[in-house]
Amino acid sequence: MNGFKAFKAQVPIAWSPRLFITLVRGIPGTRRLHRRTLEALNLTKCNRTVTRANCSSIRGMLNQVKRLIVIETEEMYNARKQNLANHKAVRPPVVVGHSPLIAASSSSS
Repeated sequence: MNGFKAFKAQVPIAWSPRLFITLVRGIPGTRRLHRRTLEALNLTKCNRTVTRANCSSIRGMLNQVKRLIVIETEEMYNARKQNLANHKAVRPPVVVGHSPLIAASSSSS
């Protein structure tokens, strides 16, 4: 599922001066042109996100590698980060009570 489908119900899509670009597919096996475009975008590892200005030259680069990346606006990125933070439930600490062993204490005396 791409970023647009994942977040279109949560956040209204609006023009954003910044784009958040995440590499979601691996680089091995891709064309040399696509690898060089990803290097120019500074995307070298999977699941890494970079921020770029929303200009025509960047959008042209993103169009070349659109099957390898997810493009999010600032609102979409913030909503995804907020959902991840809410998903991590704060749990109470686990307290383990170590009671003395009855059989071990009686056999040693």
